[in-house]
Amino acid sequence: MPAWARDVVSLYESGAANQFILYGNVNDEIVLPLNSACRIGSLADFLLHVLMPSFDVILSYDVGNGIRVEQGAKIFSEWPFMHDMPDLPKAPRAAIETLTRYLRYCANLANIGRDKYHIGCYIKTADLVAPNAYQGLSNDVNALATLVRDWSSESDLLQHSLATFLIVENLNDLHPIIANNPRVSQIQIPLPTENELQTAFAILAPSFPTALSKYSDKMGDLAQSMTGATLSSVDSLLKVKEHSKQPIAPNDMVQLKKQLVEKDANGLIEFIESTKSLDDLSGQEKIKAWLRQDIALWNAGDLAALPMGYLLCGPVGTGKTYMAECLAGEAGVPVVKLQNFRDKWVGSTEGNLEKIFRLVHALGRCYVFIDEADQALGRRQSDADDSGVSNRVYSMMAAEMSDTNNRGKIIWVLASSRPDLIEVDLKRPGRIDVKIPIFPTTTPEEGFALLCGLCKRRGLDVPSALTDAMTPLIPNLLTPGAAEALAVKVYRRTRTESCTPIQALEDCLKDYLSPVPPETMAFQIRLAVAEASDSEFVPKEFQLPAAGP
Repeated sequence: MPAWARDVVSLYESGAANQFILYGNVNDEIVLPLNSACRIGSLADFLLHVLMPSFDVILSYDVGNGIRVEQGAKIFSEWPFMHDMPDLPKAPRAAIETLTRYLRYCANLANIGRDKYHIGCYIKTADLVAPNAYQGLSNDVNALATLVRDWSSESDLLQHSLATFLIVENLNDLHPIIANNPRVSQIQIPLPTENELQTAFAILAPSFPTALSKYSDKMGDLAQSMTGATLSSVDSLLKVKEHSKQPIAPNDMVQLKKQLVEKDANGLIEFIESTKSLDDLSGQEKIKAWLRQDIALWNAGDLAALPMGYLLCGPVGTGKTYMAECLAGEAGVPVVKLQNFRDKWVGSTEGNLEKIFRLVHALGRCYVFIDEADQALGRRQSDADDSGVSNRVYSMMAAEMSDTNNRGKIIWVLASSRPDLIEVDLKRPGRIDVKIPIFPTTTPEEGFALLCGLCKRRGLDVPSALTDAMTPLIPNLLTPGAAEALAVKVYRRTRTESCTPIQALEDCLKDYLSPVPPETMAFQIRLAVAEASDSEFVPKEFQLPAAGP
């Protein structure tokens, strides 16, 4: 029996809880450890056949099927109320009222010394029955949520043999009256463990001899490589491979995890596909050496010295996102970028973030890139007009980024030109261990080399040697973003006017105006210097003088 199920049994049998919110990987298939033989089924099957097989009556409800008697139909039919009700109601409010009435009826029977039944009830997609406010708040919804909460708090029901389960994918999607009830136990259903996958492969092996042919005696290795994938996606992969008469290949595992995340992401995250490497970064040798050392430690499985996260900071246009792309290509592990997960509906933002965390964990090993982190990560103190969303986002991010179980699995990469606006607690060691400042060029030679490289990528033949005539034209503090715009302008001029690339470059430099005001550039440089976690990352031109005694 999985650990989460053992927790349910312990809490129920000790009398500590009789109502459970099951959330997380609730729509996946699951191994059913039955006495006769293990098989694979749904979470509802697990509740019926593993957790509550000896219960006298088991009821279920969802908005599509209404109330269903899963077990004990004869006992349920003896309820006098059934004589006046030809059909069980389907509408949420009426259905919850009917279930509440039956639970109280059974409790009253036990109190007067008549029949004492063990009653179980579970609600599938409970967020559609008792949604959070962003899906529509009404008196009916509030009344319904209050009734469900009463199942865990009414003294008669507490003394009665009753177990209720609310199944929801995202905890934040459930009505807060239920989700925040101190008497309810929140139980997260995780992705299948390696042992559970190995058991599943043993069950599935007879049905997929070709797909599993290369792993007939190495199911443990296959299970280890598949850790982080859902059992449903594994089953789909096996069916496709068996149908095409092909065995599973190592690359299939990588693609499966990626497809799984992309399918479920629904626009919340984006994979950064990159053919670049750290060699494509101009200069910054100290930083590249540090990142390569971290990648080598990661590949070797030496996780103790790995950072929990990086902060890339520097003026606008210095190439923070580009560095993340180069890091992605160098490391050879998935890099996902958080998209705009904020929503105008109360509770929806938190639900989106909860889903993002679950998807990221499914990848096993990855970088998570957050651009404009000063805007995305929230605040400890919320603004008056955001209903506390910023504070809740901050709390969720802080908890996830500091989870030491993620070391060696998830590395956070934050990027910001205003790192001073990121909460100090989110930047502390244990969440962000390495702060990397990225600066514009500091010499004419650096600026010219940057421009030459970008021009040559466009097929422009620019001499590599910086001439005396060209030196005074090279702007100081040139960023890769500004240099990119210059290279495009040079390319355009060579195509629209009869001039050589070097002539076009000279003309463009004479007309150049910095896209970033000098005072803004100087301010953001000072911020990056102040944030740097290692003085070796800061060029001597920007290093602050040592403080006096």
